[in-house]
Amino acid sequence: MIPAPPAIWPGADGTPVSCREKLKMLSDNHIELAQTLRDTFEDAVLMGVDETAMRGVLIGMIEGLESPKRAGR
Repeated sequence: MIPAPPAIWPGADGTPVSCREKLKMLSDNHIELAQTLRDTFEDAVLMGVDETAMRGVLIGMIEGLESPKRAGR
């Protein structure tokens, strides 16, 4: 089961994000991503993909995310 959105979203400086609109967007994004991850995982497993392999694929996608703050962007 995918956990619920965190109660506190830490900012880059360590203080919690407090803007209501930002918190709403973060929560909505979390819920949407959780559903997409569930659907993608279930589809793959039902089509015969090994569960452990699929988890590795999803983890690899997350680990491959680049920061939008990187130089050169």
